[in-house]
Amino acid sequence: MSRPEKRQRQPLRRSSDLPQLPPELAARLRLLTPARVGLGRSGVSLETRELLDFSRCHAMARDAVHARLETASLAAALGAIAGGNVLRAHSAAADRATYLQRPDLGRLLDEPSRKLLAEAGQVGGYELSLVVADGLSALAVERHAMPLLTELLPRLRDWKLAPLCVVEQGRVAIGDEIGEKLGAQMAVVLIGERPGLRSPHSLGAYITWEPRRGRTDAERNCISNIRPEGLSYAQAAAELAFILMEARRLKLTGVNLKPEMRQLGSATGP
Repeated sequence: MSRPEKRQRQPLRRSSDLPQLPPELAARLRLLTPARVGLGRSGVSLETRELLDFSRCHAMARDAVHARLETASLAAALGAIAGGNVLRAHSAAADRATYLQRPDLGRLLDEPSRKLLAEAGQVGGYELSLVVADGLSALAVERHAMPLLTELLPRLRDWKLAPLCVVEQGRVAIGDEIGEKLGAQMAVVLIGERPGLRSPHSLGAYITWEPRRGRTDAERNCISNIRPEGLSYAQAAAELAFILMEARRLKLTGVNLKPEMRQLGSATGP
């Protein structure tokens, strides 16, 4: 039997052999995006300033994931703009470590919260349930939930709103059980999105028609990247209100609801 031939090792590529963006092009791209483009190198390594910036952003993203939402102070602040009708709830994930390891528990309410919402749902006839949950970035909720709702609530004057619910250790799907318990036609979950290296505090809004346990993500509509550096509060509120009206008219959300996001008034800008 013949011995297999040895593969020759490929020589290491020198930094001078690697493709480089022209400095002028890299500078122009950086004006258009916060993404890391055209990073400088020293030999085969990143420049120290680029490495330090990456480490800083990575640490901020980790901190955002592990941060705890101060539900008491947030509920009090939201009560001032929601007529004081705010409920505090908790998912079946007892703490942050469990929440991160068991996504399924973050989609369900704990037993005391179920009883609380069942009592609140006895009124019935609610058209919309607004839910604020920490998700994967409590920082996003603390920064953006209040200004977004300040823009949104005046657009919902003709809606019969359920008590606003603030949830700790919650995932998107927890809005399904909350909406079901409150007997609401529709649920909107404002939640901290998974942090990125340039956006550790981005807020998302998820809309579900006839919320109930077992709904899938294909049955929702989403507005993401709500923050001053992304989609402004006024733009997000206008888009959210428009989708809610279309969902109420058509009695559905998800992949079958694809409203054309036409000019939504002066609030969205030119």
